[in-house]
Amino acid sequence: MNAQFVELPISTRAGKFLARFSKKGLAGLDFPNEKALVVPKRSKDGPIPAEIRKWHRVTEVVLKKILAGHEPKEFPPLDLGGTEFQKSVWNALRKIALGKTKSYGEIATAIGRPKAVRAVGGACGANPVPILVPCHRVLAANNKLGGFSGGLDWKRGLLKREGINLPSTG
Repeated sequence: MNAQFVELPISTRAGKFLARFSKKGLAGLDFPNEKALVVPKRSKDGPIPAEIRKWHRVTEVVLKKILAGHEPKEFPPLDLGGTEFQKSVWNALRKIALGKTKSYGEIATAIGRPKAVRAVGGACGANPVPILVPCHRVLAANNKLGGFSGGLDWKRGLLKREGINLPSTG
């Protein structure tokens, strides 16, 4: 476990995710089987702080709601790091409603950088908390899947849970 972060698992019907919390909020979320999950009972500084336990519970509820195709009402505080450009992309992604999609080009335009389509794709790929910051709702031109940090099967599945069916090739 990184001394800066507390890592805690979140079990869902879709598998066991790993949530990473800083002193400011949720800083990372790994898909199931991305790496071996170690379940810490305490941080290196002692027991897991109550605030992080609360954020973990909120993150678990949010993740399960999204995986069930529902829009959560409350989110944990996010500590996303990243460049100013990446943060602008991630903020735009958070505005895409459940069950809706946008293209990389639409996101680029929304952040005032219409020619930065590839860079938007890079920012989506660098998103530290996929699903909560819904980069899966961003598609390539002509409604093609594009890429996804969790793999295209995850992207397709998340979109399907939200009522969006795309061709199986993408």
